[in-house]
Amino acid sequence: MALFWDYNATELRKTESGRIKILERMINYGPGKEKISLADVKKYWNKLDLYEPQKHLLELLIWKKCLSSHTTKNSFSIK
Repeated sequence: MALFWDYNATELRKTESGRIKILERMINYGPGKEKISLADVKKYWNKLDLYEPQKHLLELLIWKKCLSSHTTKNSFSIK
């Protein structure tokens, strides 16, 4: 698991908000050598603050459809 520079990971795991913070970090920045629990992702889905690309990918993988609104951004336009 990625290091928590300003948190004690064992203390974070004791609270629900701490488990959510750990799960968010694993999804947004990569899980390291740990696996992300599908049950935890589904359980805390509405409480997770995820980056848009990760959120949409997980929605497609888990529920086979995009649940949140997604606006496409054009990086440039040619006229």
